Amino acid sequence: MKIIDRGSGAPIVVIPGIQGRWEWMKPGIDALAQQSRVITFSFCDEPTSGGRFDEARGFWSYVDQVRDALDAAVIERAAICGVSYGGLIATAFAARHPDRVASLVLVSALPPSWKPDGRAASYLRFPWLLTPLFCLGSLRLYREIAAANETWWSGVIAAVRHGINVLRHMFHPGRMARRVHLLSSVRIEADLARVQVPTLVVTGEESLERVVPLRVTRRYLELWPHARAVTIDRTGHLGLITRPAEFARVVSTFAAEHAPRAIDPAHPDPGSPTPDPGSRIPDPYPVSRRRIG
Repeated sequence: MKIIDRGSGAPIVVIPGIQGRWEWMKPGIDALAQQSRVITFSFCDEPTSGGRFDEARGFWSYVDQVRDALDAAVIERAAICGVSYGGLIATAFAARHPDRVASLVLVSALPPSWKPDGRAASYLRFPWLLTPLFCLGSLRLYREIAAANETWWSGVIAAVRHGINVLRHMFHPGRMARRVHLLSSVRIEADLARVQVPTLVVTGEESLERVVPLRVTRRYLELWPHARAVTIDRTGHLGLITRPAEFARVVSTFAAEHAPRAIDPAHPDPGSPTPDPGSRIPDPYPVSRRRIG
């Protein structure tokens, strides 16, 4: 499997969204790598990933891929950051492998209770036929891109730059539709009630989020009262693309707060017990509602 391993500091695994391509997140990955060690990849059913998708395991192949990326990078525990659809993968990984999760970051993430709406359901029935309409519908995201820029001209340039990146690393309608269909057999709600890792829920502004409504992502705050919430201003669903520096600051700061402390077995700290790698770590901080400008 091909993994992208950049930077140094607290390790963070970043899981892409429904399109499955890490390249779509490149501005956020580049910014994050300036402050942390970033591990990312394309989904294992993407030809460029070098991974292997197990039809029998379905959705859990993506969860296994997170574990395989940690093993390949020789990292025992890390912050697991899931973006949109990747948030469900990160959540499922935390439920199955809490001993490998130092903290959990959910960015505009789909919760386990999510179901496709009418528009998404139509696309799922005819993914190839409706791809032109899907692309045209993406124009609605321009307002978010423009809001993150100081002038209308810089907004146009940013939109063109992102569009070129998307065309260079084109999504596959059939694979995207299959990823949504795979969720119908995923049942993790009961397991999530036991997850107590430090969790950060990151969203943009409600008026600019045109993909996953804030009320949907914020279901995680009801599921996990210990979770913290942060809103990145002047963005919606594309914060790691439109405001990568702010995204990186939020995620890297949280990951550093909860990063595993390196312990020298020959010289343990007598004032601190050696942590059990299989233990679940409660978040010592209360729920907060912060906005990042």
